[in-house]
Amino acid sequence: MSDYPYDLIIGLETHVQLQTKTKLFCRCSAKFGADPNTQTCPVCIGLPGSLPVMNREAFRLALRTAIALNCEIPEFTKWDRKNYYYPDLPKGYQISQYDLPMSQNGWLDIHDPKGEFEPKRIGIIRAHLEEDAGKSLHDEAHGKSDTRIDLNRTGTPLLEIVSQPDMRSPKEARAYLTELKLLLTYLEVSDCNMQEGSLRVDANVNLHIHTPEGKIATPIVEIKNLNSFRFIERALAYEAQRQYKLWQETKQHIKSPGAFKQTRGWDDAKGMTLTQREKEDSADYRYFPDPDLAPVITPKAETEKVRSSLCELPAAIRQRLEGTYGVTAYDSDVIVIQGRPLVDYFEEVAKTAGDGKKAANWVTQEVLRVLNEQGGDIQSFRLRPPALAELVKLVVAGDIEITRAKEVFNDMVANNRTAPQSMQALGIQKVDLSELEAICKKLVAANPKIVADVKSGKVQAIGSLLGQAKKRNPNANPNDVRRICLELIEKM
Repeated sequence: MSDYPYDLIIGLETHVQLQTKTKLFCRCSAKFGADPNTQTCPVCIGLPGSLPVMNREAFRLALRTAIALNCEIPEFTKWDRKNYYYPDLPKGYQISQYDLPMSQNGWLDIHDPKGEFEPKRIGIIRAHLEEDAGKSLHDEAHGKSDTRIDLNRTGTPLLEIVSQPDMRSPKEARAYLTELKLLLTYLEVSDCNMQEGSLRVDANVNLHIHTPEGKIATPIVEIKNLNSFRFIERALAYEAQRQYKLWQETKQHIKSPGAFKQTRGWDDAKGMTLTQREKEDSADYRYFPDPDLAPVITPKAETEKVRSSLCELPAAIRQRLEGTYGVTAYDSDVIVIQGRPLVDYFEEVAKTAGDGKKAANWVTQEVLRVLNEQGGDIQSFRLRPPALAELVKLVVAGDIEITRAKEVFNDMVANNRTAPQSMQALGIQKVDLSELEAICKKLVAANPKIVADVKSGKVQAIGSLLGQAKKRNPNANPNDVRRICLELIEKM
């Protein structure tokens, strides 16, 4: 039995704009940001007599993605016309795929490095190609309520990835989208820029409510206008509460008269979903094979060729970093999510320094801190892996304690110095053990109360001696001071 009075059932439809120079069925540019209606032609706006020709590069990118998502790739796939009327769809139909998609029955594993939910496999129903529609521009801010149409996006190649309804919380949905976006970025099939519409998400949501008679399913709601992962989490949480409250008030479920599927939009300013229309079924679109496009044949040999050419995928990289370098699941996730260049940077530091855990600490904390502050990327970061590895080696060897090592790191970045050069400039040097022992003996002798506290079991009292040692010699290593003082007190 769930901890809640219901199970939240979530399936996601993700529309990915493929990174091609031209549109799916014509030679018009697919570049974002041009003046409205300057990237159109008779084919993408559906003038009579114009004929579409498939963009082979778009199909290749879609095939790479489908294989990376562990999908089955049929040898035969065809194009269908999805018929509906909307002002930004000049042809009155969208070229898509219906009953014979280019891929199906895949999966994507998700995880949470913070451990808030168990690792989970999310099924992929299908990933199919289709062309995008245009864009409606609503001018309501000036009180005119005018709507203009920009057809530049019409015909842009999309890969629609439809998940199984396997997610049970907003956090799982976000984890799925984060992993999917990361995969697409590593494959270099899309820039996944949500602000420009390169990655768009619709969520299908309903509840399975626990009752004495069994589970009752509420009608499925499709939520649109989800253009950030934060919006998606908020919308799913709100919709779950809204559907449960509605069920409590009406006891309405999917078999009840009047309980229709519907489409709702997310209004983030109001923090709520709003009704848009009743949700269509596939029969409403009157699908039929497109007579102007030939089916696509994908031989098994081509599928295997693409499979063998795939780069190392994020999940495999995480597993390798954890196994080879002993980094934590959290650190491997932080490194991988930044992209392949940071993975390569970390690996070079770890190999040269000979300590993967320490290298991960420096890369995920200090290196990323500087990159965030300066707004740069790892390729242009002036502190190259060999220089950072040299500093990590000094820390591992105990030649410099961590606080002072961070001062050295900052100086190395600011002045393009090596670790020894920065240490010399900052006056940092390793303290001889005999000098450190002499300091500790004086401290122990001068602080009888602290000695008494430590002997009575209050070991934390030793912290006061660490600060005093730092005042006598800023280069004193706190760990060595602690160890020596405790040994001296134990002998007293």
